[in-house]
Amino acid sequence: MASQLNFKELQELAAEILGIDPDQVQMDKSFQRDLAADSLDLVELIAAIEDKYDVELPDSELENMKVIGDLWKFLEQKTAERLEA
Repeated sequence: MASQLNFKELQELAAEILGIDPDQVQMDKSFQRDLAADSLDLVELIAAIEDKYDVELPDSELENMKVIGDLWKFLEQKTAERLEA
């Protein structure tokens, strides 16, 4: 994983999987309500994020992730933990 997170990369990854324009992927957008992501889309997105960023998203964390910003904060936290290690 790169030491510096790039929100544009997350936008492009989410947009590709969800079949939407990257500009639609914003911090305050809900996965289900705003981006029309169904459970299969979310499973695919989570798998891609785990692979790209070399993180594991436990189910307990996923339950709390309602908007893009929640996912971004999780990735920022994991990146910070790696830099400290």
